[in-house]
Amino acid sequence: MRTFYKLSLSTLVAVYLLIMVGGVVRSSGSGMGCPDWPKCFGQWVPPTSADQLPENYKEEYAAHRQKKNEKFARYLSAFGMNETADKILTDPAVKEESEFNAVKTWIEYVNRLVGVTIGILIFSVFVYSWRYRKVKPALTITAFITLVLVIFQGWLGSIVVSTNLTPWVITVHMFPALLIVLTLVWLVHRASAHETVAIGATPSRFTNVLFVTGIIVLLIQILLGTQVREAIDRVAVELADRKEWISAVGLDFIIHRTFSWIVLILNVILTVKLWKMQRTNRFALIVIILILGTIFTGIGMAWFAVPPFLQPVHLTLATISLGVQFLLLLRVNEKIKLAQNPDGSTTV
Repeated sequence: MRTFYKLSLSTLVAVYLLIMVGGVVRSSGSGMGCPDWPKCFGQWVPPTSADQLPENYKEEYAAHRQKKNEKFARYLSAFGMNETADKILTDPAVKEESEFNAVKTWIEYVNRLVGVTIGILIFSVFVYSWRYRKVKPALTITAFITLVLVIFQGWLGSIVVSTNLTPWVITVHMFPALLIVLTLVWLVHRASAHETVAIGATPSRFTNVLFVTGIIVLLIQILLGTQVREAIDRVAVELADRKEWISAVGLDFIIHRTFSWIVLILNVILTVKLWKMQRTNRFALIVIILILGTIFTGIGMAWFAVPPFLQPVHLTLATISLGVQFLLLLRVNEKIKLAQNPDGSTTV
């Protein structure tokens, strides 16, 4: 299991790296650095200057994206989302093509390279888990779910490009990434469960409710953050002065800011309870430190006119907090199982 553990952990770290790189792509405005997918300007290695592109490249790639959007619109209509489908097809902003920018193109290209690497890693995790399909089927099933999620995430990434960074599509694109983090955390935990040592008292049902509530609230907080970013994308088109962005966002930002206090208070209460039970104290403090880091970077964005470098840090800290909090929940409850088995054996 040690090899499987290392492979799963490496994949999880790579996913966090991709989330950070994705934040850099978003904050630098490089999302449309490559107007097609999976290639970049029709090439596996993107161009370095506009001279390497045909004169009508804007029209060519706009037509290519329109065809993909027509297919996407049919999917939306099949689910009864006719108004959204019509907007995808008729919104002039979706059809607008960006000027070639070598720096933005290569930022987006690096993002795709990291994404492909993660796809290979997750496929490797599934292949390696196959050897445990009979004795530990949950590992194989979860690894397969993770593989399906990453394939779906790749397809969603192509839709983000074809719809010209339509804000709600970017928000939907974030959700599978969070699910991938959680499934990989579960795999990392199960692969290392045999090394866990039982300590302290058994947590109460209330403590576990606190855990689950904290994870749900943090997940909501991350998704609320994507809503704030959507609002910023909208006001940024109208307001050149970055100092006015936060005030222009209004209620979305206020809700997101208020939720940060709820996340912090829940985790402080949980940490105190774990401390009294002498359960994974350092681990619980790590969660608090990560959440405080997320809050302080959020304050930094609000006070200092949304500096681009803080956005990927803010997002990455939030997603790491989610993963560590979920791992802490798994570890605490794994210790319960070990406490019930004096020989230290567990059923995975």
